[in-house]
Amino acid sequence: MTTPTTPTTPTAPTTPAPGASDTTPTAGASGTAPAHDHGPQLRWVQRAPEVYRAMIALDAAARKDVDPALAELVKIRASQLNKCAFCLDMHLTDARKAGEREERLHLLLAWAEAPDLYTPKERAALALTEAITVLTDGFVPDEVYAQAAAHFDETELAHLIALITTINAWNRFGVSTRTTPGKA
Repeated sequence: MTTPTTPTTPTAPTTPAPGASDTTPTAGASGTAPAHDHGPQLRWVQRAPEVYRAMIALDAAARKDVDPALAELVKIRASQLNKCAFCLDMHLTDARKAGEREERLHLLLAWAEAPDLYTPKERAALALTEAITVLTDGFVPDEVYAQAAAHFDETELAHLIALITTINAWNRFGVSTRTTPGKA
């Protein structure tokens, strides 16, 4: 059982030292990304603080009608799919602080293969998270939407979709600027 807590709000990255660059080297000639032994490529929060404030407001509004424990599972699953290390670190920490069981966190990557660990409502939310995050066919499959609609009223569903959309936006900021845990 989890207990509600206030989720961590993303914090603004610190100001670079005088003379420090806002960018780091990009992918090598082979096209592969270099190891993450550097800070962010772009300190977007400092360069676009109005966008950051808008994202914080959107995040708060999206969470409004979503159970905090479920919100963390959704954020972790989307962050896994998007390979956002910064968001994974943040939301795994938040989930643990809220009392989420380690077994559920470890198996979240394969939640569909562990049906006894997640409620039908959580499973519907996780399926919706995957469908919105990946958008393989360009839309959410009808059966995935119907399953979510069976577990959430329209207001809850609207907020859940907003939450999934918001974490995907955070992930894309994190991944595109290479924001790594502990180096924001």
